[in-house]
This record gives sequence, structure tokens and C-alpha cells, in this order.
Amino acid sequence: MKVEATRIPDVKLITPKVFGDERGFFMETWNQAAYREHGLPTEFVQDNHSKSAHGTLRGLHCQLQQPQGKLVRVTQGAVFDVAVDLRRDSPTFGQWVGMELSAENHRIAWIPEGFAHGFYVTSETAEFLYKCTDFYAPGDEQSIRWDDPTLNIEWPIPAGESPLVSGKDEQGVRFVDAQTYPL
Repeated sequence: MKVEATRIPDVKLITPKVFGDERGFFMETWNQAAYREHGLPTEFVQDNHSKSAHGTLRGLHCQLQQPQGKLVRVTQGAVFDVAVDLRRDSPTFGQWVGMELSAENHRIAWIPEGFAHGFYVTSETAEFLYKCTDFYAPGDEQSIRWDDPTLNIEWPIPAGESPLVSGKDEQGVRFVDAQTYPL
């Protein structure tokens, strides 16, 4: 597998080796020894799977006392995946990085603890899988507005369209009001 740092070096883009022929393809998405060799996490406690319609925007989410690192990938469709650095002592604090993850490109992203995370569905539907380093704790979650003017994330939302967001995400806090790490 190939592991690349993004413009926020702690966020990694992983491209697995894909073996394909007329029958389809095979790829290894998780191998503890290979991930350890690349300095990536090897302890996960929870796997999640979501399916979303075109135009759905989920995020920007983080947990405060139980931060989650996330290993994310798309098994059907395509998304624009975003990570925002919430670590106050980081040289990239308040910056975001976005990348396309799709069933076609097979890419996997590592979003470390201390980041808010979200994605926008660019295909008709998308199935999104993620491994987490800590358990989901609903009372510990913070949602930051996807359209925060300070962050100014360049979501690939077509002109004149509005994303489908949950009520919780619609009520997200502004970045300037968000709790950041360390707490």
C-alpha cells in the first residue's frame, strides 16, 4: 500500500494495492502489521457503515473527551471527505484538507484524534465505512457548521443547490465558538 501525507501531514491518504481482472478485483483494506510499519494506528474498537443519498453532507463531527481517530473509505459511490484540525498547539490549527474517496479510486483516509470530520456525497448514493479508535459517545459529540465562514471549506456543492444536512448539523457551532483540543 502507498501512504501519503496530505497538506495537513497527520492526515494520511492510503492507496491499497488493487488486483483486478475480468472477474472483478481484490484488495487488502486492513493489515495490522502493514499499518504499524507505516506508523498508522492498529487498535480500533468500533466499525461503522452509513449509506447516504446524493447531496447529503454529514459533519463536521468530533468527540471532545473521547476523541476518535477514524480510518475511512467508500465502498459504493463517491464522497468529498474533509478533516479540520482542532488541535490548538498544531501548526495547522483551523486548517482543513479535502479529498475524494470513492469505490473507484479505493482510497482510504486516516483522520487522527483531534480533528473534526465530515463528508459530502457527490454520487447518486454512497456507502461509507469507518473504523474508530474509541467508542461513539453521543453526549460527547460536537458538531461544527459545515458552512463556517472562518473555515471556508470548498465543498463541491453545485451552484444553487443546498446540501441535505441533519437538524443536529444545521445547529452546529461556529468554529470560533467550538471547543478545541487539548480540553
